[in-house]
Amino acid sequence: MPSIHAIKAFTDNYIWCIADHGSKRALAVDPGQAEPLLAWLEAQELVLDTVLITHHHPDHTGGVGKLRQALPDLKVYGPAQSPFRDVDQPCAERDEVRWGAFRFEVLAVPGHTLDHIAYYCEETPEGEPLVFCGDTLFVCGCGRLFEGSPATMRQSLAKLAALPDTTRVYCTHEYTLANLAFARHILPQDTALAAFASHAEQRRADGLATVPTDIATERRLNPFLRWADPQVIAAAQNHPEPDDALKAGEADAVFAAIRLAKDRF
Repeated sequence: MPSIHAIKAFTDNYIWCIADHGSKRALAVDPGQAEPLLAWLEAQELVLDTVLITHHHPDHTGGVGKLRQALPDLKVYGPAQSPFRDVDQPCAERDEVRWGAFRFEVLAVPGHTLDHIAYYCEETPEGEPLVFCGDTLFVCGCGRLFEGSPATMRQSLAKLAALPDTTRVYCTHEYTLANLAFARHILPQDTALAAFASHAEQRRADGLATVPTDIATERRLNPFLRWADPQVIAAAQNHPEPDDALKAGEADAVFAAIRLAKDRF
């Protein structure tokens, strides 16, 4: 049965790799560096034949050129409208990517960047759905808004939050402890966040990743998905200059205020 592995890159990136030892094939997601991925593939005696790119930032695409040199038959899927040009399989909303037993639906999730997409698989060999979401959704956090507006990003997060509860969320950074520090700062009375923070801290102390997460956990804990939660609305309204939309608790205004607070944290 295929298995999913986290390959560390840079200081806090994960390159996700699906390994099928039966066929000796592998698929990688967002290879910002080629070297750790190639070393892992060699150790596992696997051949990489497919890459999925979520967005154009170099820490997600930087390894593609070297991978192409080593693997001339490599297929690279990525956003169709993107500054990153080294894609031979362009993807847009509702396109389908098939790899072995996996059938991925492409979701447009702009906000962090305008070209950002995610890859959602409803039925996996293990039974649970999964999504490779790049830098859109993190454990108890979300990506910075480098290109999109708060409204655009919130709509993208709402799209991910609407996936089934059991969907495994494979984000590409180990930002969990920093995200939890902010979440607990604005929601100091949230006992569920406190308990989860203790769990995450223990995992990191043990040298373990805090990802993947799942959609149910993120809907319950992540302040960037809780724009309708009275606690989060109250935290957002602590903004020094709340406008009428924020005073009314409008979702886009609440999200924007929380995202700005995180940027300044």
